[in-house]
Amino acid sequence: MSNFQRIPDANDEKDKQLWEIAQKRASFKQHLITYLLVNSFLWILWAINGSPYYGGGVPWPVWPTLGWGIGIVSHFMGAYVYPKSNSVEREYEKLKNKQ
Repeated sequence: MSNFQRIPDANDEKDKQLWEIAQKRASFKQHLITYLLVNSFLWILWAINGSPYYGGGVPWPVWPTLGWGIGIVSHFMGAYVYPKSNSVEREYEKLKNKQ
């Protein structure tokens, strides 16, 4: 065996960034599937239940659906709209581009 080590080049950094974005998007897709399955179950449970409304006349599954939905939107934004969520990295890139 030789002690040969590959010298990193400029493409390694891009591959690393693409890998991180791909991980974020895959994680979002898994989160979305879980959200849809669990919330479907909650709404089916609500529909089967004998008393679909409580107190204010709002179906109770609305609250977990809305609450978790906020998290889903946030996860989507981080995965697709702003995949480079590291603000330090963004600022560094802005400064680098100004020079």
